[in-house]
Amino acid sequence: MEPAITPPEAAQRTKLGILLRVGIFAFLEIAGMMILAPLMHPVAGYLVSAALSTFGAAAIANTIAIRVYERGQLADLGLHWSGDSRWNLLLGLAGGIGAAVLVNGIPLAIGLAEFQKAEGWEGNVGSGIFIAIVLLFGAFGEELLFRGYGFQVLLGTVGEYATVLPMSVLFGLSHSNNQNANNVGVANTMLWGLLFGMAFLRSRDLWLPIGLHYGWNVTLPFFGVNLSGFTMNVTGYAMHVRMPEIWSGGDYGPEAGLLTTMAVGLLFAGLFRAPIRKQKAFLYRPDED
Repeated sequence: MEPAITPPEAAQRTKLGILLRVGIFAFLEIAGMMILAPLMHPVAGYLVSAALSTFGAAAIANTIAIRVYERGQLADLGLHWSGDSRWNLLLGLAGGIGAAVLVNGIPLAIGLAEFQKAEGWEGNVGSGIFIAIVLLFGAFGEELLFRGYGFQVLLGTVGEYATVLPMSVLFGLSHSNNQNANNVGVANTMLWGLLFGMAFLRSRDLWLPIGLHYGWNVTLPFFGVNLSGFTMNVTGYAMHVRMPEIWSGGDYGPEAGLLTTMAVGLLFAGLFRAPIRKQKAFLYRPDED
């Protein structure tokens, strides 16, 4: 059964008021990450603290904003759980996993890559499960951060393109300080941000972009390649690619290569053909205007 959604009471707002709310929302997120990340880092390390602090700060900021300004709940930001939600999540996972398999499978299939035992690595099931859980929190948190309250409120205030494009740029720039980041990697991450934003517009929920995001992120470490500059010990093997860095992504990982650019292009094409189930967004309803 679909959850009952009540339109926001304050439907008519000035743009200045909306921008003020978005600014406060952004402040809460940034302040939350600045507080949580240093507290977690000494105990959990950089990867875990980055993922969990992003998730924690985004969840808190979104919950406060949707409750105070809209009298809603966190689930109203596109997280209600239903048959349509599960379907969109599965579609997203299939797309993200499929893209990762394609990008890494091509060099393997044509003999330009091979798996080698990684020195000092010991793969085990426990580490694989742990990494998968951490990456889930990371993908969930980034979608709340970049496609949550601020994004959805701006959609109805400044328009789709004026919201999706700048947020995609911010999404890419937020990864520019990662280890071994380069211009191609940042540009590809901007394309991913654009894809996730368009996925929200197609589904009007966060489950489709979360599925795409997580499906891609969780698959790369199991191929033994870096994810956004991070090296993760999952299987005990690393994939060595004998291709120019512009194609392979080098030490940053496949996200800095042109194979990923092509894969994201295919996902864009599929996004407008896939049987996505559009839901009712709490904050953005252009069809009702």
